[in-house]
Amino acid sequence: MVRKDTWRGVDEEKIAEVGLDEFLKKTTSRNRRTLKRLKNNPRLKRFMERVRKKKEKDPKKMIKTQIRDAVIIPEWVGLTFGIYNGKEYKKIEITTMMVGKRLGDFAHSTGRVLHSGPGVGATRGSKFVPLK
Repeated sequence: MVRKDTWRGVDEEKIAEVGLDEFLKKTTSRNRRTLKRLKNNPRLKRFMERVRKKKEKDPKKMIKTQIRDAVIIPEWVGLTFGIYNGKEYKKIEITTMMVGKRLGDFAHSTGRVLHSGPGVGATRGSKFVPLK
């Protein structure tokens, strides 16, 4: 038995056919407000139009963007985005489970910090720590 991904009762194969109106009914209120206010946010509106054009032209090509607060909509499933994290563009392929989240959720802007032991001359207290 193969497990299929679903998003709020919609199968993986049918998710791309979900219209924006049906998506708005099934998503959270935060996403609804963001998408209803597209006329107030021309930057996000232009980005969504650009994604539609690039999807028709070449769906396999990576779409680079710095717009991390864009809501992932069902028609983007299968597309590849290059999301800027402040240093580089992270390549992210959109799947069914990502629908309704933000692009920035998948390209972390901070890295993990690994601290080592105190070095020579670090502080007065580290003078008494045995060095390896």
